[in-house]
Amino acid sequence: MPVAVSIQQLHKRFGELKALNGVDLKIAEGELFGLLGPNGAGKSTLIGIMAGLCRADSGVVTVMGKDVVRDAAASRRNLGVVPQELLFDPFFKVREVLQIQAGYFGVDRRHRAWIDELLESLGLADKADQNMRSLSGGMKRRVLIAQALVHKPRVLVLDEPTAGVDVDLRQILWSFVKRLHREGTTVLLTTHYLEEAEALCERIGIMNHGELVALDSRAGLMERYSHYQARMRLRGMGDNLPEPVTAALTRREGDTVWLQVAHNDDQLATILAALHEHQIQVLEIETAEQNLEDLFLELTQVKRS
Repeated sequence: MPVAVSIQQLHKRFGELKALNGVDLKIAEGELFGLLGPNGAGKSTLIGIMAGLCRADSGVVTVMGKDVVRDAAASRRNLGVVPQELLFDPFFKVREVLQIQAGYFGVDRRHRAWIDELLESLGLADKADQNMRSLSGGMKRRVLIAQALVHKPRVLVLDEPTAGVDVDLRQILWSFVKRLHREGTTVLLTTHYLEEAEALCERIGIMNHGELVALDSRAGLMERYSHYQARMRLRGMGDNLPEPVTAALTRREGDTVWLQVAHNDDQLATILAALHEHQIQVLEIETAEQNLEDLFLELTQVKRS
């Protein structure tokens, strides 16, 4: 498939901090791609370089084939970015904000119908003539999304778009994003709501410490990296458990233990054999697949509190 976003050997330092360390990534045209990572992983730096807000130390980024440095104007015409921060001009009304944004990209007044459609689709039609200062946080975020789309970009970047917003806005946003995706817009989503990436994205990349530590479809990620959870209720285990059990142990409460067991391995069989050898009886056993949150924590080494 044609490539919408190409990132090659991207490096960026801020003093001693290595924000990006050789990131390589390609996003296909029309793809809905999820980029995950803990705070400080390098996601926002990557987006900033794509949008021309900061310069990489080395590496090449193109948007729809246009280099973001050598052909900055053309690359930005193909890109719409919804930032995390609620940035707005307090002196204009909602419709005026969108008209001004359209003017930056040379979109003339004949495209008023698209502005009206954005206002309607994002639930802003009744706010079109209100000053930005009077809007709630959720409504301001809707305006940011409309601003990013007003010039009909071929690539849309959503940087934590639903952080701190209500369920109603989240549903409106995802309904609209799915529509844009069906119509061929390439979407790059960063989010801390892992269930959103799980439900929406065709491929997922996970960043940590400036590096892309995983990249695959959700199913591919789970098959390649994940373990599954086993809960066992035991009789006669005492204070000391056999080594194969302690090696997999994640939690213990009374006579119940929770284990992390590798896929495609005989680890569970080894655990059961060790319990039998030590005359520890298995009263109950229950297994469950990891979800994307478990996988994310495993790959980024974020520990549960």
